[in-house]
Amino acid sequence: MKYTPLLLLLLLTGHRAGQAEDRIYLIHKNLPCQTIDGFGASDAWSMQKVGLWSPKEQQRIADRLFSTALDENGCPKGIGLSIWRFNIGAGSAEQGDSSYINPGTRTECFLQADGTYNWNKQSGQRRFLQLAKERGVPCLIGFLNSPPVFFTQNGLATNTGRNSGTLNLKEECYEDFARFLTTVITGLEQHEGIRIDYLCPVNEPDGHWNWTGPKQEGTPATKQEIARIVRCLSKEFVRENLSTRLLISESSDYRCMMRTHMTDSRRGYQIQSFFCPDSSDTYVGNLPNVPRLIAGHSYWTNTPLSKLRDYRKELRDTLAKYKVDFWQTETCIMGNDTEIGGGGGYDFGMKTALYVARIIHHDLVVAGARSWQWWRALGGDYKDGLLRMYDNPQHPDYGTTRDSKLLWALGNYSRFIRPGAVRMSVSAFNPLGLPLPEGDTDPTGIMCSAYRNTDGKWVVVAINYAEDARTFSFTTEDKAKRHWQLYRTSEQSDENLSPVKRIKGKQVKTSLPPRSITTFVSR
Repeated sequence: MKYTPLLLLLLLTGHRAGQAEDRIYLIHKNLPCQTIDGFGASDAWSMQKVGLWSPKEQQRIADRLFSTALDENGCPKGIGLSIWRFNIGAGSAEQGDSSYINPGTRTECFLQADGTYNWNKQSGQRRFLQLAKERGVPCLIGFLNSPPVFFTQNGLATNTGRNSGTLNLKEECYEDFARFLTTVITGLEQHEGIRIDYLCPVNEPDGHWNWTGPKQEGTPATKQEIARIVRCLSKEFVRENLSTRLLISESSDYRCMMRTHMTDSRRGYQIQSFFCPDSSDTYVGNLPNVPRLIAGHSYWTNTPLSKLRDYRKELRDTLAKYKVDFWQTETCIMGNDTEIGGGGGYDFGMKTALYVARIIHHDLVVAGARSWQWWRALGGDYKDGLLRMYDNPQHPDYGTTRDSKLLWALGNYSRFIRPGAVRMSVSAFNPLGLPLPEGDTDPTGIMCSAYRNTDGKWVVVAINYAEDARTFSFTTEDKAKRHWQLYRTSEQSDENLSPVKRIKGKQVKTSLPPRSITTFVSR
C-alpha cells in the first residue's frame, strides 16, 4: 500500500473512518492570501464623555482596547487593537437641541462660525488619541459623517428637511470643506503630535435612510459628489505635502459596492465607478494619495445564513475583477440580525461574541478583507460597544465600564494577528482523506483560518459555533515541530482570551469546547 502525504497525516493524527464529524485541517505555507492591515474600532460619541472620566478608568479602558502586554498571570491585558478611528465632528453639539440630533450622538467641531479653529474641542476624543499612541497603535483613521454645519445646505449635520439623496454641502463650499479637513489633519499633528494615516471624507453615502434625524450626523452623497470631494482633497494634500491617504467610501451595505441596492445607480456600483478608468466622471484611481482600496460596512448582509457567504463571494469576485483591495471598517448588531435578537439590549455573553466572530471569519476568509473594524469601542444598552459604559450619573456604576465576551472574541484575532501578517490558505479533509469544499468554513460548526506574522509566528483561529465539543486537528504543510500556546474565549467566566494549554508537535489535536473561540499561537 502506498502512503500519500495526506494518508500519513491521517494515520499520524489517529483518525479512523467513521468519525464523520471530524475534519483535518492542512495549513498551506506557500499559498498566501491577503495581507492583514489591522483590526480596529472607533471613538464615536462615547469617548467624548469617557475622555473626561477619572484617569484611572481611562487607563483601564485604554489597556483593554490597545494593550499587547500580558498581566502577572500571563493573560492578555487587552485586545491589542492596531487601528483607531477618530470621529471628526461637524458641530451639532454646539447647536444643541436645534441640531435635530439626539444629545448622545452630537459632536463638536474644531471650526468656529468666525472661521477660526478651537483646538480645545473634542477634548475627550483627543485624550484617547494620545492613549492609543502611547500604547503603540500604528494606524489612525479620521472619519466624519457630515461636513461642518457652516458648509451644509440646511445648516445642519443631518439631512433633515432635504428630500434628496445628494450631498448636504453648498455648491460653493467644496474647496472650503477640503481645506477644513486638511487643516484638521495638520492641526492634530501640530497641537497633539498625532498623525492621521487615513481620512474617510464620507460615511455611508448610499444609506437609504439618509440620516434625516433625530438620530446622528450624516448625509447621503452621489458618486460624482464623492469623486469631486476626493479630487479637491487630493489637490490640498499635495499642496500641503501630506502623507495621509484618502479612503472611500464606507458603504453602508456591500451590495451598494458592487451593484445597486435600495438606491439608484448614482450611489451604486462603487467599486467599478471609482476604480475603473472607463468611469471617467467618477474615476479617482489615478490620484497620488488614493490607494487602490475601498472601504465598506458589513451591516444588513449577515442574514439569512446562506447569504452571509454569497454576498461576500460576490464582493470578492468584483474586487478581483477590478484589482481593488478591501477594508471592512464598521459594523455592529442591527435589527435584521434576528438570530441573536437584533441590536437592542447589551449582551455580555457568547451569543453576540460568536455571531460577530462568524462575521469576522467570513469577511476575512470569503470576502478577503485586509482589515476588520468594529463600530463603537464603548456603548450603552445596545449591542454596539466592545465595552459596556455607564454614563448616566444616576446609575450606581456611573463612570465605569464592564468587559464583554464580544471584546475578548475580537481579541482572538486582533491581539495575535498583527499588521503585515499574511492569511494562509487552509484545506480541510474528512477522515477518509477526501477534500471538503469550503471545508475551512462551517458556519454552524468549526470555522478555521490561519495567518503568518512578520516575525514568522503562526496564528490559527478556530471558532466552534456548535452546541457540542468538537475534535480539532491541524498541521502546517512543512510538518515542522512547533510549540503552540492556546488562548480561549468561551462561556466559562474565567475564559476571556485566557491561556488554557500548550501543545507541542508536528500535528495538533485537541477538543474545542462548545460555543468557543480558540487561538493557537506558535512560540
